[in-house]
Amino acid sequence: MTWRSIGGAVAVIIALGTSVSTQQAPRPFAVLEKMEPFDYDVVPSWSLPYPHAGYAWGSVPGIFVESDDRIYIASRGEIKLPTPLPAGFLGFFGTIRSALNAPENEVRGCLRIVDSTGKVLEIWSQWDYLFQGTNGPHKIKISPYDPQRRVWVVGETKHVIYVFSNDGKQLLQTLGVEWATAEDDAHFGKPQDLAFLPDGSVLVADGLTNARIVKLDRNGKFVTSWGGHGTGDGEFNAVHGIDVDRHGRVYVADRLNKRIQVFDSTGTHLANWPNIRFPNHVQVTEPAPGDTSTNGEQVVWVADNMTAEVLKFDTKGNRLFSWNASGPVPGGFGELHQFSLDSKGNVYTGDNVLGRPQKLTPKQGADPRHLIGQSVPLARKGR
Repeated sequence: MTWRSIGGAVAVIIALGTSVSTQQAPRPFAVLEKMEPFDYDVVPSWSLPYPHAGYAWGSVPGIFVESDDRIYIASRGEIKLPTPLPAGFLGFFGTIRSALNAPENEVRGCLRIVDSTGKVLEIWSQWDYLFQGTNGPHKIKISPYDPQRRVWVVGETKHVIYVFSNDGKQLLQTLGVEWATAEDDAHFGKPQDLAFLPDGSVLVADGLTNARIVKLDRNGKFVTSWGGHGTGDGEFNAVHGIDVDRHGRVYVADRLNKRIQVFDSTGTHLANWPNIRFPNHVQVTEPAPGDTSTNGEQVVWVADNMTAEVLKFDTKGNRLFSWNASGPVPGGFGELHQFSLDSKGNVYTGDNVLGRPQKLTPKQGADPRHLIGQSVPLARKGR
């Protein structure tokens, strides 16, 4: 192990290709372990052990809180564990090797709902067939402006977005054409994420094959698009995350260009926020209660990765705070891919590489400037 001080905090860098002790098997992939003190407690072993004996969570790219006891989890499947289990196994596959694209992954149990304790309430196994032959679902969301609370799931590999009824009984829409990609008004190219506007329209981060933002109306009909491949203003290289603030400004994680781009709701380019290593997810929230650092303006949170770091910006692009959160330790990530909050400020996270969801709870006496605030509340169901 190598120890070094970073800003008064201690970082531990573990060379995961070699054994960290004589009792622990080597891990054949590199995750830099770099944890700084942060203002959350980690609920021990939340959602662990995995409820299917002999298996572990597959990659967990998507998580969304509908209510305090209804949390949607999108996983790429489940991974059969080796027998015997290797020394150092901590209940999730990332303590063996990367869960992402693991050859043992079985595409099953991809969409499920758990309560605040991690107990499984529902598994939408009837829809597993949609993800067969793919790398599973990518992100999962509900529009805050939709009283039906339809569930939107990005099917990256098939180039589509699925829209389900809230109870999971109906597949209401398939947006895009399965297994076909084009940059036109009927297709997507590896879409990655969604955001919603107050009029019910939808913005699609499209994507890894395409390089654009697509705007759909509330019924899923194409309205317009903007973008293109490149490094200039309004051009993209891996459009991976998207969200909208109360003023209609659109924040886009332009991942391989290592930046956030900001637009108005019509696609006019407003700003670039550079020097973000690997932005995966962007989420606009209100300031946490007691946080006066933005004078009441909203906050933009970014999940940066390689190594994992959580970044706080104001809407002008000023970086206000960050914490390191990398490695297979409580509160650490291999790749923080999506996060969502309940009404109590608890943060639920999905890890694309280590293969586990986690629950973080604000510490007593936490600095409110260091806590993630609430996103736009969901519309009352049925209204």
